[in-house]
Amino acid sequence: MDKITQSLKIADTRFTQTPVALHPPLNPPSMIDIDKLNEADLIDLNHRVVARLKYLQQMRAHGHMLDFSIGQKVAFQPDGHPLLNGIIAKYNRKTVTVITDNGQQWRVAPVFLRRVVEAGLSLPTATVAPNQAAQRPKQQV
Repeated sequence: MDKITQSLKIADTRFTQTPVALHPPLNPPSMIDIDKLNEADLIDLNHRVVARLKYLQQMRAHGHMLDFSIGQKVAFQPDGHPLLNGIIAKYNRKTVTVITDNGQQWRVAPVFLRRVVEAGLSLPTATVAPNQAAQRPKQQV
């Protein structure tokens, strides 16, 4: 067998081998025996748990924020106040800034917001063709 044929056979076997997994297999979660940890390790574990919980809460809030866009009209009801309407002005880390109709600025968690659909801006129904709506006579004021 010449050298070219040998190298082709070696190259051919490289491609016919079983593919390697792209991700390592998931290990089952290990249990931590906190009775064996000293005070410093417990404090470190506590900081890690708190940081992880904050991260998960931020991701959940971010997911709710994606339901709304800046400039969108929303409503919310804070404790001890009537229902407030406003417009989303800014995304914050955990909240959105809402400017109410009376000019107040509120930082509100997105889970407390509701969309507001204004009656005057509703789309025409499917029973009215667009060209028919344009041909209607204007009402005199």
